[in-house]
Amino acid sequence: MVRYGKNEARAWARENMRGVANVVIPSFSRDLKRLNEKGIRFDIRKEIEYGFWGTLLVSEVAITVPEYVQFTQWAHDEAGGKLALIHHAAFNTLEENIEVVQATEKAGADLVLLSYPANFYATTSKQIYDYTKAFCDATRLGVIIFPVPLWGFERVHPAGMDPELVKQMIKDIPNIVAIKAESGMPTVAGFVQAWKNHSNDVVVTFPVEADGIPLAGLVPMQFMGTSDSEYYGNSVPRMFKMMNEGKFDDAMKIFWQIHPARMAHKFVAASYMSATNFINRHIWKYEGWLSGFNGGPLRQPTMKIVDRHMKVLREGLQKSGLNPTTDPDSEYFVGRNPV
Repeated sequence: MVRYGKNEARAWARENMRGVANVVIPSFSRDLKRLNEKGIRFDIRKEIEYGFWGTLLVSEVAITVPEYVQFTQWAHDEAGGKLALIHHAAFNTLEENIEVVQATEKAGADLVLLSYPANFYATTSKQIYDYTKAFCDATRLGVIIFPVPLWGFERVHPAGMDPELVKQMIKDIPNIVAIKAESGMPTVAGFVQAWKNHSNDVVVTFPVEADGIPLAGLVPMQFMGTSDSEYYGNSVPRMFKMMNEGKFDDAMKIFWQIHPARMAHKFVAASYMSATNFINRHIWKYEGWLSGFNGGPLRQPTMKIVDRHMKVLREGLQKSGLNPTTDPDSEYFVGRNPV
C-alpha cells in the first residue's frame, strides 16, 4: 500500500509531511486477552477531529506482532486517508523489526519511526550505521531517524549519533526522509545542527512542543512529531498551523495559555525519566484520556501510574483552561469503549 517508491520517498515526504503527529497507544479488552477494536477506532477518529496530520502507532507496549499488524490495519481502515500512520519500529531485534515493518507496509503504514532495541549495545558508529541501513534497505517506507539520548549512544559520541554518521546515512540511504532531532536533549543543539546540515535534503523536526512551537517561529518547520501532544487536546495542531501561517503572536498566546499544563507534564516526566530512561506509556495514555481519548488498561509489564501524577496532570489542564474530563480517574482504567 506504500504510495511512493523508495527513491521517491524524500520527495513524497517534502510534499506531504505537513502538520503535527502525535501518538496512539493500542487499547485492549478488559481481560487484556485481545485488542479493543472499538477503542482503537475511537482514538483514530479523535486524532482526525483534533486536526493531527499523523500519528505514531506505538509498539513499546506488551503487544504481539500479529496484534500490531491488526492494530495498523484497523487504524488504516478508520483513517480513510485522513491521517498518516507512522509505524513504530521498536521490536526486539533487527530481524523482528524487518518482519513487522514489511507486514505493516501491506497493512497501511505510511512512514516508519526507527528505534533501536534495548539489547542493541552499539560501541561504534559503524554498528549504528549497519543496523540502520539493514533496516532501511528492507522496507519501501520512508524512514524517520531518531537521534535521542534514550538509546545510550553517548558512549560512541557525545551527541549520541555522531553528526558525521547522520550525514553519511542521509547520503547513502535514499528512504531516510526525516530527522526527529533530539540529540543533546534537553538542549536544542542537535536540532539546530540537523537543520543547518540537512533541512535542504530531508524534513527536520523537533517533536516536543515546548521548544518545537517557538522554533517553528524561527525556521520554516513543516512537520512536528512524534510526541504526546494529545495531552493538550487540539492546541498543538492549532499553534503549529498558526506558526506556518505567520501568525506568531496568535500561536504564542495559546502557547502561554497552556503553560501550566506544560509544566505539569514536565514535572511528571522528570519524576521518572531520569531514573528509568524509558517512557511511561500509562502516563501518556492517561494524558490522552483526560483530553477525550479512549484510555483503558495496558498489559504488564508496564510502568504504573500513581495518584499524585494523575492529580498534577489533571490540575495542569484545568489551570490552562483546557477542560479535562470530569470522570473519576478510576474510569481511565476501564476506557471509554470497553469490550
